Amino acid sequence: MSALKQNYKYILAIESSCDDTAVAVLRNTKVLSNVIHNQKIHSQYGGVVTELASRDHLIKILPTIEGALTDAKVKLNQIDAIAYTIGPGLIGSLLVGSATAKSLAMVLNVPLIEVHHMQAHLLAHFIDGVHNFPPAFPFLGVTLSGGHTQIAVVNSYFDMELIGTTIDDAIGEAFDKCGKILGLSYPSGPQIDDLSSWGNSRAFVFPIPKVNGLDLSYSGIKTAFRYFIEKNTKENKEFITNSLNDICASIQGTLIENIMRKIKVALKQTELDQVVFGGGVSANSELRRRCYASLGKIKCFFAPIEFTTDNAAMIGIAGYYKLQKRDFGNLKTTPKVRMAL
Repeated sequence: MSALKQNYKYILAIESSCDDTAVAVLRNTKVLSNVIHNQKIHSQYGGVVTELASRDHLIKILPTIEGALTDAKVKLNQIDAIAYTIGPGLIGSLLVGSATAKSLAMVLNVPLIEVHHMQAHLLAHFIDGVHNFPPAFPFLGVTLSGGHTQIAVVNSYFDMELIGTTIDDAIGEAFDKCGKILGLSYPSGPQIDDLSSWGNSRAFVFPIPKVNGLDLSYSGIKTAFRYFIEKNTKENKEFITNSLNDICASIQGTLIENIMRKIKVALKQTELDQVVFGGGVSANSELRRRCYASLGKIKCFFAPIEFTTDNAAMIGIAGYYKLQKRDFGNLKTTPKVRMAL
């Protein structure tokens, strides 16, 4: 790979870990473009169909790159490095992004940078303009998404110690599965959040599983919710229709309370005074409300909505900090479905 140019460092970043094809262009820590192609086809199946996701990535990856370069007003030959998601994620989707990134790095003769998807969710907070004053290390990092629920001590950009995780379902998966039971379309999390604003979160009570340490469980809540809906709809066919707002507010309150309890314990044990959120569920309004209302003097960091769900800007910022360390990948590395934080 060629030596880095001395002036602006333009990074082209690719994210393809699941069902969103995303490409961003950054100049150092500033996002010049952040283009996301959402795959709508999965809504009819109630979840992501892996084969359909990888096929759609193949179709959309090059037009999305072209769109990101156009929006950024940057030409391909100006790019100084290529960053891409190496994992964790769906293997077919990851392979599309990996192959594209490697091909571009070879053609342009620029460094190739491998980025951990979950680390990138937390590093999104260091994008230029996201915060007037970004988080200071160390801090408590909480990643909440459809595939992960993790609590970590973040000592530096790439030194993250996992101290708690779900032992079964992720919080985002629980939102979507409960939404599916209610007849909501995929993804259900944002719909439950919207409907909850008109409901009473104390209308119905659902159990919160007791799990030792800082680990937590969401499968039991989902199962209890399914039995609750089956019982009540058997007695009253109009139960969901008549009580939808209260049902949504109650299950959302329970799902959020589960993680909030663990966050409070983690903050006490680690004696950290900052908690930084990443992942799509960090956009949830109830989570944000409870953090600001119940964590006292603890400083809470939430990224703008466009940087919470899967996006390439977060891959780019992680790539930028790896670029400073000259931590480059290679063409022989294969994507990873699972990766330690």
